[in-house]
Amino acid sequence: MNEELRAELRGPVLYLTIHRPERHNAMNPAVLQGLRDGIERADADPAIRAAVITGTGDKAFCAGADLQTGQSFAFDHSRPYQGLADLMRRARRATVPLIARVNGACMAGGMGLMAMCDMAVASEHAIFGLPEVKVGLFPAQVLSVLQHLIPRRTLNELCLCGEPVSAREALEMGLVNHVADDVDARLDWLLARLLDKSPAAVRRGLYTLKHVESMAFEESMAFTESQIALFAQTDDAREGQLAFREKRAPQWTGR
Repeated sequence: MNEELRAELRGPVLYLTIHRPERHNAMNPAVLQGLRDGIERADADPAIRAAVITGTGDKAFCAGADLQTGQSFAFDHSRPYQGLADLMRRARRATVPLIARVNGACMAGGMGLMAMCDMAVASEHAIFGLPEVKVGLFPAQVLSVLQHLIPRRTLNELCLCGEPVSAREALEMGLVNHVADDVDARLDWLLARLLDKSPAAVRRGLYTLKHVESMAFEESMAFTESQIALFAQTDDAREGQLAFREKRAPQWTGR
């Protein structure tokens, strides 16, 4: 992709790694573009079953915007769509599972990268925080992906006080799925539980999950009534039910 956002395909999993260790894997335009391109690639290729977003080294997942440049918040106000917001929009449309591998500090905009993913696994030494108020800013865009993950009062404290929390605290508040000393072993365990399932069910399931989140009850029920009928028409659904009756492992086609 580019030197600062590396892409590596490991079997059916695309790893997208922010490679700016000297800047604690802070985001810049090249990183944002590389992540968008990577998600686009994973979404378009049926052979890719998941995408993992992480950072180089063991100190930082992503420190947020690169404040050292002095240009991170120098927006072109004639453009209504900005880089990080557009990345989050693209992640929201993805039907391939996105998994955050949080290998260190996950701060500010890095919290947005983690929260836009469908699941997250963190190292025991990882820390999480929204320190923007310490430099006169606020995690505005991050709110769009964080507000449905954790309780409102917890979110208020993170945003208004700006103090970090530990990986175990992040687990308790629902920011991450798993915390482990060996983050890669836990990630591999999670991927194994995902990759043996129906590709068609996972992709259509993510589509359904993301659409019902903001719907009222009746709207949600009407939408999911139509979706279950579509699920049942897939080759994977027919194969899965046949395999169940025949007491064998299903042979998925992803269709």
